[in-house]
Formats: sequence, structure tokens, C-alpha cells
Amino acid sequence: MTREDKLIQKMEQGDPGAAEELIALYYPEILRYCLWHTPDRFLAEDATQETFLKAVRYFDRYIHKGKFKSFLYRIAANTCIDIRRETRSPDISLEESGIDPAYSESAFEAVRSDMALRQLVSGLPENQREIVLLRFGSDLTMRETAEVLNLPLRTVQSRLRSALKRLKADLGKVETNDDLIRKKMKEGGTS
Repeated sequence: MTREDKLIQKMEQGDPGAAEELIALYYPEILRYCLWHTPDRFLAEDATQETFLKAVRYFDRYIHKGKFKSFLYRIAANTCIDIRRETRSPDISLEESGIDPAYSESAFEAVRSDMALRQLVSGLPENQREIVLLRFGSDLTMRETAEVLNLPLRTVQSRLRSALKRLKADLGKVETNDDLIRKKMKEGGTS
């Protein structure tokens, strides 16, 4: 029996401490997910808290089949959608964020990496973007991603493959443009 299973069992028996432990177990993952899907940290924290409030509020409707994590991600996804509808604000580019690339603290690097991934996938269709963010941003397995999105595993695999092909093509275009710029600069500098 996993730790999650034991905590769910305790919650079903009315142990209030079990809910706190379950929240502590998944809070960092759900916060990270909400950071991907909201315009700023404050809204992400609000979305995370709202996710856990809903999970506790509707716990009596949840039937445990070893998929509580997927249940939380579905709640978080819906909560983030609601928040995005309410707050419509533009995404901030890495350059606009004012992040100094020379700064090298590990937590800071993780934030830069997250922002770069978010920016990279922003051009993907929503159904592909969500799969890439769940799979690589939240480190969910393909099966967990399928459960969160309530899609067949094969559909998730196919959309992920399509998304990765598109990202590879997009990165190739960026590299080609960078090569052209370097060539023009080199030509301009030698004349």
C-alpha cells in the first residue's frame, strides 16, 4: 500500500491530519503545474490553494482507484482555466522578464528553464501544449498524462509525437535564422 493509499484511507475514516499530509505531498507538483498555466506566481498560488480546497470539499465524491494525483491535476487544470478566463493577460517573454542570464542560483535556473519551456511551447495547439507541459514540465508518465486529460494513451502518444516534431522544426527555423544573422554580420564586418 502506497503512502497515498494510506492517507486516502485515513481521510475516508475522518482523520483531518491525513488531508494535511496529502496536501503537503502534492503541493509542490500542483503549484508548479499552476505556474505553467497562470500569468503570475500569486495567481498560481491561489489556483493551487483552490485546487486543494476543491479536492477536500469534493472528496466524498472521489472513488479511490490509485489515481488521486490525476484527480488533483484535473481539478488544477479546470481551476487554471477559470483563472485565465478571469484575468486575460499577455505572456511575458524571457527578455521582458528582466532575468539576468548571468545569475546562476539553481532555483533561479529552474525558473528560467520553466519560462523557456513555456515560451517554446506557446506556439503549439492547446491540446499538444498541455501534453508537453504535463509530460516534461510536470514529469508525469504518459499514462498519468492520459488520465489527467481523460484521453486514450495512444492519442496522448500521437499528439506528443506531433508536438515534438513541430518543436524540432520550429527550433530548426530559429537555428537557420541565427545562422543567417551570423553570416550577414560576418559579411558586414569583413567589408
